[in-house]
Amino acid sequence: MTHLTHIPAPEGLSPAPAYSHVVMGSGRLIAVSGQLALDEKGELVGPGDPLAQARQVFENLRRCLAAAGASFEDVVKLTYFVTDVAHMPAVRQARDEFLDPARLPAASAVQVAALMGPQFLMEIEALAVTPE
Repeated sequence: MTHLTHIPAPEGLSPAPAYSHVVMGSGRLIAVSGQLALDEKGELVGPGDPLAQARQVFENLRRCLAAAGASFEDVVKLTYFVTDVAHMPAVRQARDEFLDPARLPAASAVQVAALMGPQFLMEIEALAVTPE
């Protein structure tokens, strides 16, 4: 049994197809800083390609979670910062390659004017909770 409870649609709210409205749990909180599409050498992966960048970002998130003794199963919230909301289908496709689409975390998506450089199309941060 998981230590997290997902509530996809609380009473009175429309179901959200791309996230859970509420995720709750108890244990150790892990905050993962926003990740960019950089490889282990600090080089950009997928210039101009939202899907390639999203896959690298999720791989970086996976590595950060693993370093803290967590996995995507422990993620309770993702925050997406994109330079164009048109990148969200690619973000969701990559997300579904790493996370169980039937147990999605809470999420927020924000279109921003810019990230750390014009070559970056997105940045994603995560909150996770692991058992004590």
